[in-house]
Amino acid sequence: MSLFKAASTVSALTLASRVTGLVRDLLMAAFFGASALTDAFNVAFRIPNLFRRLFAEGAFSQAFVPALAHSKVQDGEAATRALVDHVATLLAWALALLCVLGVAGAPLLVWGMASGLRAQPHAYEAAVLMTRWMFPYIGCMSLVALAAGILNTWKRFALPAATPVLLNLCMILAAWLGAPWFQRLGIEPIYAMAAGVMAGGVLQLAVQVPALHRLGLLPRIGLARGRLREAWADPQVRRIVLLMGPAVLGVSVAQISLLINTQIASHLPSGSVTWLFYADRLMEFPTAMLGVALGVVLMPQLAAARGAGDAARYSAMLDWGLRLVVLLAAPASAALLVFAVPLVATLFHHGAFGDADVRQVAVALAGYGAGLLGLVGIKVLAPGYYAAQDTRTPVRIAITVLVATQLMNLALVPWLQHAGLALSIGLGALLNAGWLMVGLRRRASWVPAPGWPRFLLQVLAATALLTVGLLWAAQAVDWVGLRSQPLLRAGLLGAVLAGSAVTYFGALWAAGAHPRQFLTR
Repeated sequence: MSLFKAASTVSALTLASRVTGLVRDLLMAAFFGASALTDAFNVAFRIPNLFRRLFAEGAFSQAFVPALAHSKVQDGEAATRALVDHVATLLAWALALLCVLGVAGAPLLVWGMASGLRAQPHAYEAAVLMTRWMFPYIGCMSLVALAAGILNTWKRFALPAATPVLLNLCMILAAWLGAPWFQRLGIEPIYAMAAGVMAGGVLQLAVQVPALHRLGLLPRIGLARGRLREAWADPQVRRIVLLMGPAVLGVSVAQISLLINTQIASHLPSGSVTWLFYADRLMEFPTAMLGVALGVVLMPQLAAARGAGDAARYSAMLDWGLRLVVLLAAPASAALLVFAVPLVATLFHHGAFGDADVRQVAVALAGYGAGLLGLVGIKVLAPGYYAAQDTRTPVRIAITVLVATQLMNLALVPWLQHAGLALSIGLGALLNAGWLMVGLRRRASWVPAPGWPRFLLQVLAATALLTVGLLWAAQAVDWVGLRSQPLLRAGLLGAVLAGSAVTYFGALWAAGAHPRQFLTR
């Protein structure tokens, strides 16, 4: 499978997960609006997600996938299967302990994440209860990350990319059917969303089993202490754990930044956590479809190229990924900056979600948009280090960027409130991506292919033309005023976005930048 075809497959399935996620968020916005209880749910949901990103999709994947790819190339199938069994055994024991501690320590976790909720005791108590319900979700998702690492290494990209759809479907049913049912029973409706999260986690894990079984790679998890000692005695497992140390620290930096931002937002006007959440959800469309898809595809391929000693292929894959990031993230960034209000109004302006909520989410979305190139670029640049089993350099960069981001918060939050938090993240991502890129260039891991200056000028000119059109469309229509005509508003949005895509790619074509350049790389 070519890189472009693999990335397109992952991107299309990621789009499906984001669309279903958007439907989920639309239902939540219409049913619950933005309130202290939605803040409580978002805080409770972020706690297991924080640990998931920290240990599962973050540090674990960054250490496990390169080691697995290297073992597959160098050691053969039998040794690789033994490595999978040992890693799964150690992971399962660690997750069992973590879930027990998380459920017991839920009040402390909520206080650490959003102490401002204590000003509204009912919201704080709801956050603690929902954290206890949802914390075992990390156990399911960490095992899903293990399965995804195996499947991606064997170039089975579709299933891992599609499984997030199942979580969204469970949460859609929870909002559509569960919340009204809870309300009729006299139970706070927001609790239905927590039940939906857990159902989604279990379902995502269940669908991995047949795919792993067909490959003959279904992990055999040892529950006896002897099997645990055997797993720990494996030198490959110990190397993965050692690699996870710096990786945990590196991922922790991003999560600490999120933790600080949530803590700050909890002390801002009620609804700030929710406004940031919806802006983050919209920002995840381009970051997931571009950055995450490219990172998922590139990581095992880069690790295989490194294991085979093919430096030219390693550099060429990074160059291809970076060009695709610039090609697609630049117009997306312009759209988030100048077309935020129409996007938010069309998608969320229903039911309990008011006019003021639209404006508050839009300014946060524009803040994220300012740094979108960095947010997407990191997903391609960081695997350039992880595939070489260098987890320390990105950590050092991330720690410095964390300090810079918090200094920006000091300057921006008093002025822009919650939007200042989003803008700080965006600017910090640009700094992080630039630093990673310079590092890869200095160590000659990435040698830019000819044609970059011309390519950048082509993208810049096409993006400028796109921006002018979006600015006009944002001003020509009263997007907030069309609340009572949702179908008309959705049709206008679709027409504007379709016209913008034609304008952008038409301008690129006229300037000589043709898609076949990416199909043949």
